[in-house]
Amino acid sequence: MRTPDRPTIADVAAAAGVGVGTVSRVLNGGVNVRESTRLNVLEVIERLGYRPSHLAAALSRGTQRTVAILVPHLTRPSTVARLAGALAVLDEQRYDTIVCNVDTPDQRDHHLAALTARHRADGVIVVSVHLARQHLAAFRCGRIPLATVDVLAVGVPQTIIDDVAGGRLATAHLLSLGHRRIGFVGDAVASRSTRDLGFASSRRRLLGYRRELAAAGLTADPELVRLGPHGPAVAAELAEQLLRLPDPPTAIFAASDTQAMGVLRAAEQCRFPVPGRLSIVGFDDIESAALLNLSTVHQPLERSGAEGARRLCALLRGVLVRPLRQQLPLRIVQRASSAAPAAPSAAAVRRTAASAAAVGRTAASAAAAGRTAASRTAASATAAGRTAASRTAASAAAARPAAPSPVSAGPGGRRSHLLPAGAGGGPADERGRFSSRALRRASDVWLGWRYACCAEGVA
Repeated sequence: MRTPDRPTIADVAAAAGVGVGTVSRVLNGGVNVRESTRLNVLEVIERLGYRPSHLAAALSRGTQRTVAILVPHLTRPSTVARLAGALAVLDEQRYDTIVCNVDTPDQRDHHLAALTARHRADGVIVVSVHLARQHLAAFRCGRIPLATVDVLAVGVPQTIIDDVAGGRLATAHLLSLGHRRIGFVGDAVASRSTRDLGFASSRRRLLGYRRELAAAGLTADPELVRLGPHGPAVAAELAEQLLRLPDPPTAIFAASDTQAMGVLRAAEQCRFPVPGRLSIVGFDDIESAALLNLSTVHQPLERSGAEGARRLCALLRGVLVRPLRQQLPLRIVQRASSAAPAAPSAAAVRRTAASAAAVGRTAASAAAAGRTAASRTAASATAAGRTAASRTAASAAAARPAAPSPVSAGPGGRRSHLLPAGAGGGPADERGRFSSRALRRASDVWLGWRYACCAEGVA
């Protein structure tokens, strides 16, 4: 039978038909138990789902209690810093510690099964390893206190940071310095991979990078984003790809300080002075970041491990932990690896000038073609205007009698400049008005041609 609540050692003893002391000796590997009795007790334990409490046993024996810490990639600097913070608190609270290193999903599942089915520890801290629904259900079923660090888990005390905000913080720092072509180097998303532990921090930091660029009115260039397996060597290869582009970035945001070290190496190999020609910003602020003068987003790694351990200790004391989600602050730390972008190099200026000259030549060709077409149009308009003017002048000459020249010989053979006769409205005045109309008509033709030329772009 299965009791409605968590079964106790008394439930096991009653179901097996033995005393509590016998069950205890079976659990502790005592030798004074018959084999048939031992098998019977073990069968009942399995059937009832009984899990012995190490906390109760430790209290009855006066011995230390045990906490297990599940961490990924134990040698990574960020993992070491978080682990150091947790161990300091657990040692202060007089807990023994079991550290379970995880490099693959199979190792994760193995350790979690051992921790939940065999109840090897009084409580568990999971650091940076994604927990699926079945994992969380196993902890609830076994009534094992659980706290997480850098892991989102429903219904569990968790100590986290906002990675999206951190990505925006790093990008905003570079934008404030004047950079506009900003690259990103981070982790590739290995969905459904046999080596995928569900890390999401790099993906969220990339999202923050894109959002901050959009907020600044810039479009994220996919060519400037390079993703690959985590590590400095791969990051160096990815950064080298960026730096060998025809138009390389003036700054690179790396999703972790470890990857930023790879970017620094690539900059050295490609002869990109830092920060003279390339600014670099990392994430985490591990101990070596200060030694390398690396600008970075500081997250309290050691404090996050300590907070996770304190919250688990509170659960083990029976204290209700609220709020479940504890978010720690982030801040930018500017060091020598980030500065305002340098002025364009002589080669870049020459490339820009060459491009401008090519554009100028194209425009000149178009203008020449336009002028040729306009000249042809103007010539046609001029010819038409001259023809019309000639016809008008001929008509006027035929209609009027011959008139004396306005310049005539005066008395004594002297030439005198005379005004037309009949200033009061005589024939000469009519001829003057007619001539003016002809002139105006010729002028109208000229102005029409001039307007056509202006419309064609001919000065």
